[in-house]
Amino acid sequence: MPLEKKNEGLKIEVAKVLDRIGALKFGAFKLTSGKMSPYYIDLRIVPSFPDSFQRVCDCYVRFIKSEVGLGNVDRIAGIPVSGIPFASVVALSLRKPFLYVRGGARHHGRERRIEGVIAPGNHVLLLDDLVTTGLSLVKAAKAIVAEGGVVSDCVVLIDRQEGGREKLGKSGVCLHAFLSITDIASALHELGTIDEVQLKTILRQVKKKSD
Repeated sequence: MPLEKKNEGLKIEVAKVLDRIGALKFGAFKLTSGKMSPYYIDLRIVPSFPDSFQRVCDCYVRFIKSEVGLGNVDRIAGIPVSGIPFASVVALSLRKPFLYVRGGARHHGRERRIEGVIAPGNHVLLLDDLVTTGLSLVKAAKAIVAEGGVVSDCVVLIDRQEGGREKLGKSGVCLHAFLSITDIASALHELGTIDEVQLKTILRQVKKKSD
C-alpha cells in the first residue's frame, strides 16, 4: 500500500479513536492560549485508554520516522502538560533520550527549565499533543536553545490551524502535524458522528484565524 494511502487510513483511524473516547467536545472553552473556542479536543484523556494511547503513540513514531527522520533527532522533548506522556513513550520507542520543558524555571536546585540531560549542539525534537497559536512551543524552543540545544522541528498530533504553524515558522521551527482539525472534522462528518452544524462550527473557527 502506498505510504500516502496508508497514512490516510491511519488518520481516519485516529479520528475514530478520538471520537470513541469522547475527546472532541462542543461548547464554550477557554484554551491555554487564552483564546475562546466553540470546540475542545481533550487529548489529556488519551493515556486513560491504554489501547488508544498505544495506537496514538505508534502513529507519532511512524510519523516522526517518515516526516522528520531519526538522523535529525538526538533527543525528544515533551511540552507540559499534555505532551509529556506522549513524548516519554515515543522517546522510549525510538530509543532516544527524553527531556521535558517546565512551564517556568524552578527557584530551587539548578533552577533550570529543562529537565533531563542535554549537551550543546544536540538536535532536540519538540513533541506536543496539539498546537493552536504555537506560543507554548516557541517558548519551549527558546528554553532549549538557551541550554545549548538546536530546535528545528516539532511534531504534534493535531494542528488546530489557528496560526501556530506560521508563528513557529517565524522562529525557524518547522511544524509537522499528523492531523489538522479540518482532517478530523471532515472524517467524522463523513462517518456521521458529527453533524453539519458541528462541522461548520469547527470550520468557522479555522476561517476566523485566516480572515
